[in-house]
Amino acid sequence: MSQSLVTMSYIVATILFILSLSGLSNQETARRGNYYGMIGMTIAILATIFSGAVTSYGILIGALAIGGSIGLFAAKRVEMTQMPELVAIMHSLVGMAAVLVGYANFLDPSTGLTGVEKTIHEIEIYLGILIGAVTFSGSVIAFGKLSEKISGKPMLLPARHWLNLGLLIGAVVLGGMFLSQTENGGGLTPLVIMTVIALLFGIHMVMAIGGADMPVVVSMLNSYSGWAASATGFMLNNDLLIVTGALVGSSGAILSYIMCRAMNRHFLSVIAGGFGTASGGEAAVVEGEVQPIGAEETAQLLLSSKNIMIIPGYGMAVAQAQHTVNEITKFLRDKGKKVGFGIHPVAGRMPGHMNVLLAEAKVPYDIVYEMEEINEDWDEVDVSIVIGANDIVNPSALDDPNSPIAGMPVLECWKGDTTIVMKRSMASGYAGVGNPLFVKDNTRMLFGDAKKMLEEVLKALKG
Repeated sequence: MSQSLVTMSYIVATILFILSLSGLSNQETARRGNYYGMIGMTIAILATIFSGAVTSYGILIGALAIGGSIGLFAAKRVEMTQMPELVAIMHSLVGMAAVLVGYANFLDPSTGLTGVEKTIHEIEIYLGILIGAVTFSGSVIAFGKLSEKISGKPMLLPARHWLNLGLLIGAVVLGGMFLSQTENGGGLTPLVIMTVIALLFGIHMVMAIGGADMPVVVSMLNSYSGWAASATGFMLNNDLLIVTGALVGSSGAILSYIMCRAMNRHFLSVIAGGFGTASGGEAAVVEGEVQPIGAEETAQLLLSSKNIMIIPGYGMAVAQAQHTVNEITKFLRDKGKKVGFGIHPVAGRMPGHMNVLLAEAKVPYDIVYEMEEINEDWDEVDVSIVIGANDIVNPSALDDPNSPIAGMPVLECWKGDTTIVMKRSMASGYAGVGNPLFVKDNTRMLFGDAKKMLEEVLKALKG
């Protein structure tokens, strides 16, 4: 394949990637956006294979077979509830790839670069390994937290900010040593030390971030993985990889900013530690008696209501209750009820987690609302059903300045007539914060597995 044809293929792939991102920004066009991305990646891979840059087709085919098999296995076996940790571990692979490519480029004696070009190439290698190592270790810790193999509570070491600053300064100093030593054929020692520092920095950075911030962390790591891929493109002199990495990196950064703004948080405060790490006192203790409710009573409440709002959380994902929720929604709408879904920006464990689950269950897009669209209208809601959510409907975020989630905008469902909260138990949410909503006078607790209880509610509705 001629170089001009390869370049043209890369341009087409880039355009398709841009269209893919544009499509993914809206629920109605998300499926089309995915198709654009798949077609673009297919063109990119084929153009690379036939560009003449490949020296061993056997190794390439073997790598494609292994990677494709892992992808197919993950697609078939991984549940929707496991998507956040899957995304995190995929980000770690991008980071590790950047590290390995960086070392391969550094140890490759056949580059033939001299002077300024050689220095620029070495800076690309150093930065690529630095970003890749931070992405790799941070993503592995995020995977552990999201899969609950590691506690969601922030690990706050003494003088942690000074520790981070020291690691950053150390990486800069080692960069200068690396560049000076490569002039004499060395540089491996400072490069290895920097890699260890970057790995430790990634671990410490994510360990210090609390559970309520994990959706922002997933978005942030997505951005990091994009910049790592872009750095890899510079090392390999691959324009498509540079552009694609920049697209992922910038879109991830923008999404992180949007989510932080929606949560009334600053991006740097997320990196510095979890929610509430600067709190000056003890959070208020939740006191009061809960009022349980059964499936029959819940059904009667729904049938006697005109305006119903459903608030999904991670508990719905765990129970795989989204399809039952959709059946209840269709039944109630057929009865003339107004039913909507309220989605918090950080509901679930990754950006858009609840939207994906509802789309999978074929819930109509036009009844799914973002938090800012409905937070002024709760006084018009007769019944709110909270399915396995805790932190995103916690009043202490607004009225307890010492709460670990103080200042975070939440769905103010308690302003409606009645709130039904579905939970397995009275355990606190992923952020480890008690919830005064559960003991409010107009709150009823429907205990049990979300899917089982919703099936009982549906049966009672139809009966």
